[in-house]
Amino acid sequence: MPKENPIRVALVDDQLLVRSGFRMLINSQFDLEVVAEASNGREAIASPALAGADVILMDVRMPEMNGIETTEYLLAKQATGAPGPKVIVLTTFDLDEYALSAIQAGASGFLLKDAPPEELLESIRTVFRGDAVIAPSTTRRLLDHVAPMLRRLTLPNSAHVKAVESLTPREREVFGLMANGKSNPEIAAELFLSEATIKTHVGHILAKLNARDRVQAVVIAYETGVVSP
Repeated sequence: MPKENPIRVALVDDQLLVRSGFRMLINSQFDLEVVAEASNGREAIASPALAGADVILMDVRMPEMNGIETTEYLLAKQATGAPGPKVIVLTTFDLDEYALSAIQAGASGFLLKDAPPEELLESIRTVFRGDAVIAPSTTRRLLDHVAPMLRRLTLPNSAHVKAVESLTPREREVFGLMANGKSNPEIAAELFLSEATIKTHVGHILAKLNARDRVQAVVIAYETGVVSP
């Protein structure tokens, strides 16, 4: 029986066994469907089906063209304002600075390859919805690890610093909670506001920061000292 409007997922990994395992897991879900696969970055960028996916699971370390270069290429190809696929990069250890580079290239988050199946599936849905940072504790560990470097590279009068200064007090409050990995429902509960109001604030914050999504905003929070380890 065909699935009704499933989230379309693409797999990019040089290990066939990994792709097969992910495909079986994802296709077992009523709301998810694997629509494309590639074994390296070059195959990925040549695949029209992959460009039409909603979410791409991308191995960060691959021969020929790694996940960082592939993410950069795929996201740069998107027309301004076009939704395009969201990218989750996959890595084998949580302090992998390749994963940070992929996030800075436009990935919507990263996940450990040995994450529990439920976490992988929920991450795909979360990135598709865009209302939370995936695996916030894992993302936090990575950003805590590289925070000193991020702060060193950020000049006091940088565009990111100025953008953060332009936030209203309420936006700054929401931004701080976002940066600590809170989802929209959690922020709404903490501030006694509706989820719709929080969604509006998050939209304004991302626009002012010129951030592609929440995880990019979290990196900016670390760069500018809104959050520190």
